[in-house]
Amino acid sequence: MVNSYVALDFETTGLSAKEDKVIEIGALKVIDGEITDTISTFVDPCVKIPGRITELTGITDAHVAGAPKDKEAMKNLLDFCEDLVILGHNIRFDYSFLKVWATNNKIVFDRECIDTLRIARKVLPDLPSRSLDFLTSHFDLLHEEKHRALSDAKAAAILYEDVLKKKYDGNEAAFEPVRFDMKFKKQSDITPKQIKYLKDLIARYGIDPECEIESLTKNAASRMIDRIRFEYGGR
Repeated sequence: MVNSYVALDFETTGLSAKEDKVIEIGALKVIDGEITDTISTFVDPCVKIPGRITELTGITDAHVAGAPKDKEAMKNLLDFCEDLVILGHNIRFDYSFLKVWATNNKIVFDRECIDTLRIARKVLPDLPSRSLDFLTSHFDLLHEEKHRALSDAKAAAILYEDVLKKKYDGNEAAFEPVRFDMKFKKQSDITPKQIKYLKDLIARYGIDPECEIESLTKNAASRMIDRIRFEYGGR
């Protein structure tokens, strides 16, 4: 059984690690079963937060205004994680955002992970749901703010320590850390030519870009240009 790890959770603007952005990071360091440190921060995604995400998390554009951008926030997180195993509920999702960020910043990143969702599916097959919300309610576990990063990370750690390990530690295979075979290509930054063209289009049609143009990738900029040209008939 793994007794030392970092429990991690992200809140994001959507489900795609390649296209969406992290807006909140929550993590706690557990050494020999005891919490020794935590990290919690909003992250400025440089885009407007979709309404559906605000409804789910309560996080608004005002919360992330002035917060660290992903380069600083993710670097701090990687330093915090050291070489520890990473734990979370459906941790593959959060890990994919870390992997994309590391790839884009030419950082080699590969860690073993413990997925409490994967474990729950194996040892609790008869439950109607294995979502974090359901499991914390079912087992009457502390889960202060659902769909907030640090609270969800803490809930996953409590689930792992107080339920899964204590009740089902005879099923050792279910608790083995896993490695995810994820390979992403580095995303190129927006080009100066794209920046100028996009700003010209935005000024011409009075468009609210809903993002910082300079933060876009080359592919995202191309998609935005195509969308504007299609909607406004621009050239």
